[in-house]
Amino acid sequence: MSALAHVGAGTAPGAPGAAAPQPTRKSKLAYLLLLPGAVWLLVFFVIPLVQLFTVSLQSQFPGYPGYYYRDVNVGNYWRALTEFAPHFGRSLLFAGLATFFAFCLAYPLAYAMAFKAGRWRGVMMILVIAPFFTSFILRTVAWRQILADEGPIASTLNALHLLPGGRITETWIAVVAGLTYNFLPFMVLPIYASLERADHRVIEAGGDLYANGFTTFRTVTLPMSMPGVLAGTLLTFIPAAGDYVNAELLGSDGTKMIGNVIESQFFKVLGGFPIAAALSFTLMALILALVFVYVRKFGTEELL
Repeated sequence: MSALAHVGAGTAPGAPGAAAPQPTRKSKLAYLLLLPGAVWLLVFFVIPLVQLFTVSLQSQFPGYPGYYYRDVNVGNYWRALTEFAPHFGRSLLFAGLATFFAFCLAYPLAYAMAFKAGRWRGVMMILVIAPFFTSFILRTVAWRQILADEGPIASTLNALHLLPGGRITETWIAVVAGLTYNFLPFMVLPIYASLERADHRVIEAGGDLYANGFTTFRTVTLPMSMPGVLAGTLLTFIPAAGDYVNAELLGSDGTKMIGNVIESQFFKVLGGFPIAAALSFTLMALILALVFVYVRKFGTEELL
């Protein structure tokens, strides 16, 4: 009996000398399933990113445009931050305005879809998603026609003497309007998903505790939807900051964003690859820093 006890004690899990648990077949299968995605990210994201970084540190070969020294030239980043600082500021400003206006439009729409739409919810969802079936460029060109000088919007505002410059296109207003429209679905869908999953009983409890509608919204509904607001603002601000199509088609030389400069340096300026790569990395660093601060300040952990 004591021998059996001794054997049992020697093989108890966690006892000294016990054999380490072997990985199960399911865990190996999970790693195999992750392998294609990891290879894809390595080949099409990590390696190009490293290559882009090396290009951003190269120097032009004197007298031979398009040829470079493979050296470490941090002056490309200094030039990116000084010569093109107005474009960086304009990009962040336009993206911030577009994100704010998209939120102002998206939240009431998402709220109506989640709580008021009833049997029309599916139709409203289709209307929100429908623009994705049209080319991004075609939608922006359509906005150029809508906001044209002879269009209904500009004509009406001019008749009411509400358009000081006399036109909307080729102004910052047109660029921000285009950004707001094109990225509006990215704001609506996350907010709707958060509101649709919200527990209606918790919201009704606010009314049972004699809170008025605004107080219930501010203290219950809005905090419950903050994960969607956080995701929506990030999905809107990040691509809007790097966009160049809206500024190219709806703006002018005075409304160019950093994306326009990067596109020009890559494809139109001979020998502009190092500056374009430095601009790309600088923009990425600025966006990552802003996102980090934003998430730390308004992260969902502090709101739930």
